[in-house]
Amino acid sequence: MPPSELTTPPDAGTAATAVADRSTAEALALEAGLDALQTAPAPGARRGRDRFWSVLAPLLALVILIAGWQVFVWSGVKPDYIVPSPLEVVHQFGIAWGNGQVQKALLTSLERGIVGFGISVLIATPIGILVARVRWVRMSFGPLITGLQVLPSVAWVPAAILWFGLTNATAYFVILMGAIPSIINGLVAGVDQVPPLYRRVGAVLGANPVELVRHVILPAALPGYVAGLKQGWAFSWRSLMAAEIIAVGGEIGFGLGSLLQQGREVQDMSVVLVAILLILAVGILVELLVFAPLERGLLRRRGLAAETAR
Repeated sequence: MPPSELTTPPDAGTAATAVADRSTAEALALEAGLDALQTAPAPGARRGRDRFWSVLAPLLALVILIAGWQVFVWSGVKPDYIVPSPLEVVHQFGIAWGNGQVQKALLTSLERGIVGFGISVLIATPIGILVARVRWVRMSFGPLITGLQVLPSVAWVPAAILWFGLTNATAYFVILMGAIPSIINGLVAGVDQVPPLYRRVGAVLGANPVELVRHVILPAALPGYVAGLKQGWAFSWRSLMAAEIIAVGGEIGFGLGSLLQQGREVQDMSVVLVAILLILAVGILVELLVFAPLERGLLRRRGLAAETAR
C-alpha cells in the first residue's frame, strides 16, 4: 500500500472542501453584515424621520376624524343642533375667544390643575416612600390607598361642597383626593421593582437609610414613579373638571368645566364641543410637552430608547 494511503484518510479531501466552503460562507455573511451597516441610515437621519412621522401621524389622524365628523353631519342622522359641523364649532370657538371666555376658562383651570397637582406630588411622595419601605404601614394602609384610587373622584364633590362651600378649597380637595393615591401606588410599584442587590450594595458602601432612599432607591424607581405622576395628573385633571361642572358659582370661578356646564344649560352643543375639545387639547399638550420627553429621557439614560423605538 502506498505511504499516502497510510497517512491520509479516504475522506480527507471532502472534509477539507467542507471546511473551506464553511469559511467562505462565513466570510460572505460577515461581508454582507458590514455592507448592511454601511448602508444603514445615519442616526441623525433616522431621528429626523421619526420626528417627521411623530408630527405627521397625529395630524393625519386628526384630519381623518374631522372628515368622518363632517360626513356624519352630512348624513343627516342627527340634526345640526345636536351634532354641529366642525365649521360651526370653530365659529363658536372664535366667538368665545373674542369675548374672553376661552382665555379665562383655560387660565383658571390650568392654574388650579397645576397648583393642585404640585401639592399632590409634595404630599404623595413621602407617603409613598413610607408605604413602600415600612411593612406594617403597607399592610395597614395599602388596601385603603388602592380603594381611594378606584373611588371615582366625582364622589368627593358633594362632600367637598358641604365641607368647604363653593370655594377654591373644594376644587383643590377633589384634585388631591384624585391624584394622591395614584402617585403613591406608582411610587410603591417602582420601589418594588428595584433589585434587592441595589439595596445591599448601597448598605455595603455605607449609605444610611435616608441616603439609601435618596441616592439608590428613588433613582432606580423613577420609571414607576413617573408612571404614577402621569396617572396622577390624569386623575387630577378629570377630578378638576368634575368639580367645576358640579360646583358652579361662589368663589369657584369660571373654568373649562364651567364652560361645559354653561353649554349644557343653554342647550348649545357647539359650546359643549368647544369645552370638550379644549379639555382634550390640554391633556394632549401636557402629555406631549411634559411626560413624553420625561419618559424618553429616562429611557435614553438607561439605554432603552433604541429598543422601545423598535
